[in-house]
Amino acid sequence: MSDQVLAATPTIEEWLGVVDPELKKSIMAMFRAVKEIAYKIRTASCDKMACFNEFGDEQLAIDILANNVIFQNLKASGAVATASSEETPTEDPMGGKGYSVAFDPLDGSSVIDTNFAVGTIWGIWPGDRLIGISGRQLKSAGIAVYGPRTTITLAVDNMPHAHEFLLIDDFSAYHGQWLKTNEFSKIEEGKLLAPGNLRATQDNAGYAELFNYWVQEKYQLRYTGGMVPDVNQLMVKGKGVFVNVASKNTKSKLRVLYEVAPIGYIIEKAGGFSSEGEKSVLDIPIEFTEQVSQVAYGSKGEVQRFETLVGRKYI
Repeated sequence: MSDQVLAATPTIEEWLGVVDPELKKSIMAMFRAVKEIAYKIRTASCDKMACFNEFGDEQLAIDILANNVIFQNLKASGAVATASSEETPTEDPMGGKGYSVAFDPLDGSSVIDTNFAVGTIWGIWPGDRLIGISGRQLKSAGIAVYGPRTTITLAVDNMPHAHEFLLIDDFSAYHGQWLKTNEFSKIEEGKLLAPGNLRATQDNAGYAELFNYWVQEKYQLRYTGGMVPDVNQLMVKGKGVFVNVASKNTKSKLRVLYEVAPIGYIIEKAGGFSSEGEKSVLDIPIEFTEQVSQVAYGSKGEVQRFETLVGRKYI
């Protein structure tokens, strides 16, 4: 970007000027955390440590760093009453008041040693509880992509569409600032495909039929194994579908609180659709932090096809 273009582009602080002050503090805490995590990822060791999260997934050193950085920033904001991380799925008091934040500190960390893009996911709810809620009550959600560029795609209540912010990292006068670079308002029909958990095609006949349809219709496969970049591309390209399907022998691992609902909120704000097989993922009651769900995100036609062929018949 030229200096003239940058000068005309709002910063995240400017863009959030009309947002409730306490919500703005919560959002800015996540932006500060993501900036720090982005720098740490570049220098962190990718050797696996002898520790596991509470779901039994082996953690990497950067997982722990990211988790700590986010908790520190949320506590410092003064606007967060409760926070919960996918790594330690409990409701932890943050000492503030106004909002509660659920987050996945580093989604896709198992592929970070290959230098694939990874991401952070979060949702912000009003009040001090993160159970007994649903995605419909979200006040904001965001996903950060740590790739060749560091970007955040953000959605905020009462503000239309989803919005992309770029972390400027060129040692210019704008170095370290978040500038708005894109706005996403529609996800249309298009043959772009990101299919997760393909093992489920072995005992989910609906998923097998759906996958065969995509192959026969010559869809473009664009899947890295990192949920955040794989979903974010639907908004950037303005088309396509992402699915992660469950079956009786291959259960879903995606947590509604930390991943499914926040991303569903962003996708629907961007003009797309979401489904757990029968309804929008925003309508899933979140009864406990570890609750999981299968999911489809994308254009209206693709999500309807997922509901027709897969639904919840084979779970």
